[in-house]
Order: sequence, then structure tokens, then C-alpha cells
Amino acid sequence: MSHERRILIADDDRELRAGVVELLSDLPVHLEILEAESGDEALAIIRRMPLHLALLDMHMPGHTGLEVLEMLRKETFQVPCIVISGEASEAVRRQALIEGARAVLRKPLEARLLRAEVRRALHLDAA
Repeated sequence: MSHERRILIADDDRELRAGVVELLSDLPVHLEILEAESGDEALAIIRRMPLHLALLDMHMPGHTGLEVLEMLRKETFQVPCIVISGEASEAVRRQALIEGARAVLRKPLEARLLRAEVRRALHLDAA
């Protein structure tokens, strides 16, 4: 029996958020998906309710995905995070991993990789 999982998709691109929702719709678990258009909005959601996963865009209004990760770590929030970026350089990838990201995915997102990383973060590999 699958349980509900709550995830956040934080990206200022509405179409990207809709695409991610569609890509995750066939996972073997019921997902409650929350959306944020900025780093500030993402932080407010994360601070307000428990999440199983946050997908954070690197470049958003307010705070970047890296800044959100850094704040979460300082505030000791234990939310698994995946950073997504169109500019996923090795330096950005390394810094995101240092700040606690589970993975860094490059835009445009590859559906197979996104689903695999989300499954891993939600512990669905055995599902």
C-alpha cells in the first residue's frame, strides 16, 4: 500500500513546474505537490509544513536554490533536496552537494534521471 508523500517544486518557470508534476504523476505513491515561484516562498513552505522532498531551482527571485539549502542546513531542517539548474557547472554542483543536496540535475530535465532521483529520495526503489 502506498502512502502519501509531500513534495515542493520551487522554480520561477510555471511551465517547468507543470512539466515536473506531469513527469512524476506515474510514481507508485500518491504525491501532494506544492509549488513555489521564489526562494522566499520555498522557505516559507518548508518552514510551515513537513516535506518529503524539495526540488529547488538554482536561480529564483529572492533566494537561489543554494541559499535555500544553506539556510535549511543552518536551521537544521532535514528536507531532502534536489537542485535543478540550467547552469549546472561543476562548481555549482559541488557547492550544492556540500550544502546537502541529494543531487543536481541540469535543465532541460531528463525525465528518466528526474524520476530516478525522486524515487531514490522518496525511498521508492523497492516499490
